[in-house]
Amino acid sequence: MLRLKTISLLGHRSELDALPEGKVLINTINAHSYNTARKDAAFAEALLKGDALIPDGASIVLAFKFLRHKNIERIAGWDLFLHEMDKLNQKGGVCFFLGSSEETLRKIKAKAAGVYPDIRIETYSPPYKAEFSEEDNRRMIEAVNRAKPDLLWVGMTAPKQEKWAYAHLKELDVNGPIGTIGAVFDFFAGNIRRAPLWWQKHGMEWLYRLIKEPKRMWKRYIIGNTLFLGYLVKEKISN
Repeated sequence: MLRLKTISLLGHRSELDALPEGKVLINTINAHSYNTARKDAAFAEALLKGDALIPDGASIVLAFKFLRHKNIERIAGWDLFLHEMDKLNQKGGVCFFLGSSEETLRKIKAKAAGVYPDIRIETYSPPYKAEFSEEDNRRMIEAVNRAKPDLLWVGMTAPKQEKWAYAHLKELDVNGPIGTIGAVFDFFAGNIRRAPLWWQKHGMEWLYRLIKEPKRMWKRYIIGNTLFLGYLVKEKISN
């Protein structure tokens, strides 16, 4: 079972520089993914057995302080994205975006050409379905491996993206980080606007998203955050 008392996280952005070279699987965790992993053993395994797990949520930062009296820094999926893209752009290489729609991927490719001129962008839009067939998986893996990327972003929403990347990790011919970053595809493409910096710095990005998209986000943040608090209290009083 996933327990915040015992999981290992990167605690500060500076630790991103210390990640090993070569293929490494980097996942993110927030209140929503924690709640989901409590009920989904395969998802919990994918999170725990990746090479690095980063606290993408003010809720996780507060939980570490509450449960472990430890101060850590929020590292959003967006922070990971910027760090790795800047790093790759400095030396040049290939970045692959796996996930989202063809339209979003076109926007990503166009924007990246201006922001990251020394990165060659390759993309693949998988079919929208609850579960991929063996043929779907084969096509995705072949698309990635043809490009032999130095950086792979997987954006299929949690928990699908984490489970897929973990299940096929050994089959992927990637020369660097593999990051499961979901919403970052939409942020970079301009489909969704990130919260202004003030909201981010004060741990209120979730509230900004709730205000902007109440119909889509109310269950995740109102019910989900309440459930998360309940789990925290149980962990606090348990041995």
